[in-house]
Amino acid sequence: MDQNRLKMAAAESAAKQVRDGMIIGLGTGSTATLAVSVLGKRLQAGLRFVGIPTSERTAAQARALGIPLSDLADEPQIDMTIDGADEVEEATLDLVKGRGGALLREKIVANASKRLVIIVDDSKLRSQVAVGSPVPIEVVSFGWQATARELSKLGARPSLRRNPDGEPFRSDGGNYILDCVFEQIASAESLASSLDHVVGVVEHGFFIGMTSEVHVAGAGGVRVLSRTPS
Repeated sequence: MDQNRLKMAAAESAAKQVRDGMIIGLGTGSTATLAVSVLGKRLQAGLRFVGIPTSERTAAQARALGIPLSDLADEPQIDMTIDGADEVEEATLDLVKGRGGALLREKIVANASKRLVIIVDDSKLRSQVAVGSPVPIEVVSFGWQATARELSKLGARPSLRRNPDGEPFRSDGGNYILDCVFEQIASAESLASSLDHVVGVVEHGFFIGMTSEVHVAGAGGVRVLSRTPS
């Protein structure tokens, strides 16, 4: 199966869990886009739910499909969020997210959700996340160079994300993103804790202990990984 078909299989598996009357967080990225598309078809078939989008891009897609939208001011408790991930640590279900640029809003919505359901193809599974691959870190644009230097002290090689025209990429919140490669990581949890204390960092792409389950599509079908309660 090609990657898009795998992603669609995972999206369909997760979307089956949506029930009438639910408040659903709608993720951002290529895989989450497929889930929103599936939910749009279920809406046309009679399912009734309200979506909370994690980006302007997702909001536009949902509106085009007729999905009714709300926000966290009116819906403080989300029943379930369906989103993709850049990397999934198989043993812990900890994630790296945000290479699509929406990590801050994604994390806010995920944190307000009873359940965070992740959809991926099996190429996203890792024994340890963020080893030699970039972790997106959203930073305040003012003095971003100073923030980058502080991140370097933690072992990062930060690179400012740019648009095709060479201008700095800005998130929906107006912030910059530094894509940071860490060659050595003791654990994602400990590094995430250190990043939380760097002045200038708005949010980072580590999602630690937030995932309820992961729908993983592979050649043999979709399997569901569930986090063991601590």
